Amino acid sequence: MGFLKKIDITWIETLIFILFFFFSLALMWKTFRISPEGDLEIATKAWSDFSATIPLIRSFSLGNNFPPQYPIFAGPPIRYHFIFFLIVGLLEKIGIRLDFALNTLSSLAFFSLLTLIYITGKRVFKNRAVGLISVLLFLFNGSFGFLEFFKKYPLSSKTMIDILQNTQFSTFGPYDGKVVSAFWSLNIFTNQRHLAFAYASFLLLAYLIFHYSNKPKELNYKKILLIAIFIGTFPFIHLAVFGMMGLSLIVSLFIYPKIGKKIIIIGFIAICLATPQLLYMGSSQNESHFFVPGYLVENLTLTNFIIYWLYNFGLGTIFIPIGYFLANKNQRKFFLIFLILFIFGNLFRVSSEMSANHKFFNLFIIGANFFIANAIVKFWKYHSGKVVSVFSIIFLTFTGVIDFFPIVNDTVITIKDYPNNLTVNYIVSNTPKNSVFLNSSYIFNPASLAGRKIFLGWPYFSWSAGYDTTSRDTELRSMLTPKSFSYLCTKLVNYKIDYIILDDPLANNDFQIDSRFFDTNFKTVFTDRSSMIKIYKVLPTCNLPLL
Repeated sequence: MGFLKKIDITWIETLIFILFFFFSLALMWKTFRISPEGDLEIATKAWSDFSATIPLIRSFSLGNNFPPQYPIFAGPPIRYHFIFFLIVGLLEKIGIRLDFALNTLSSLAFFSLLTLIYITGKRVFKNRAVGLISVLLFLFNGSFGFLEFFKKYPLSSKTMIDILQNTQFSTFGPYDGKVVSAFWSLNIFTNQRHLAFAYASFLLLAYLIFHYSNKPKELNYKKILLIAIFIGTFPFIHLAVFGMMGLSLIVSLFIYPKIGKKIIIIGFIAICLATPQLLYMGSSQNESHFFVPGYLVENLTLTNFIIYWLYNFGLGTIFIPIGYFLANKNQRKFFLIFLILFIFGNLFRVSSEMSANHKFFNLFIIGANFFIANAIVKFWKYHSGKVVSVFSIIFLTFTGVIDFFPIVNDTVITIKDYPNNLTVNYIVSNTPKNSVFLNSSYIFNPASLAGRKIFLGWPYFSWSAGYDTTSRDTELRSMLTPKSFSYLCTKLVNYKIDYIILDDPLANNDFQIDSRFFDTNFKTVFTDRSSMIKIYKVLPTCNLPLL
């Protein structure tokens, strides 16, 4: 009987993992694919983020981006974690279609995250139900965002239809002025495709620390080296998560003294490996305060702080401490690895944009969900507690269910891609792969789709990565309406710009363009008659010694 029971459990878990895998595939393919005609089809809710993602991938597949630069801010070293997109680009470079390359890697990363959440909950709490409920709580967030949904769609006999046909997230704070954050839904994983792997990696590290704290002799020097190398490569994989890994090691040093010396060795080797990457990326060009308590809480007071997180964590605000109280001593120590992220994220700014701190809270709630699940499982053991458990799960996932359908019901935007796009096709076939273009449109510029670097893409992305977009935007506008030929040529040569790509000035919504100046002074090497896009070559017209 024991043998049969063991097989049955393995079979059930195998089905769970298969479900995780196909859910991950469906999620990623729903939001990005290549059409039968060969064009990009991007979900409307992922479209803006992909205007930075696609140029980065293409800079490695169709372009030459070594040493790496941010392809939508040509010139300085890259300050954005790029390894995930480098791998996708190399896969496309060897002939794998872009959607297969990106979606396969994204799906595997998200599948790994779901699997690690399940395994960690199961192993730490020695209960499969804790693992499974933790996954459920992760997929469907427990914020009080559903209250905003019911303000728009009052509770009625049509509520189920309203949910199933929903096309907008219940809240999208801080961008819509609401309290509940935009960063709890699965939208962050469909948009930021590298995020799932980074979160899975942090969770793996947390679990390994927990495991080896109980079996310190198993943590030999070979494993120490592997863990250290794994952490040490992370600045180029995900800089913020690298910082979080460092915080977890510091906390673990104090709560797990049996492996304290080994943690110090891991940290030392990781820092040695990470330092060259950090030096290459450099510091932010934007001035911002590091100590900024309160995250996105407006008019910070203790009351407003509590209200903010009550709305964002929902019933989890109550269940987290209950689950912690019901856990054993070893499990409580594990919670501290995640708690430090909540504390740090509420005290310090790690990016030009304060909302980028959401990564700290995403990982905190993943850890906190284990304890919420622990409380639910403990309640289930009591007859009266079963009702509490069922209703708790409903309210802890309700907003997440509502916010799942805007992804399901989302439509796509089609962008003509290489080789169908005549301008992109020309650039790929006729310009050096490391060319830099002065551009007159921000998003999905043909030069970006062709893997070439542009002077400035949509400023938000470069600004949030630490680049001075204000000065560059001013420079870009001055070059598109130049005051003299010598002025423009000096700028073009100084910025090492090889080509100028101008949109139809009558249809351009981003910039004012003096198209007559460029037609008069530069050689037109390409014109797309359908879109009226023109490409001009900088040299030999701008030959610096002749200026």
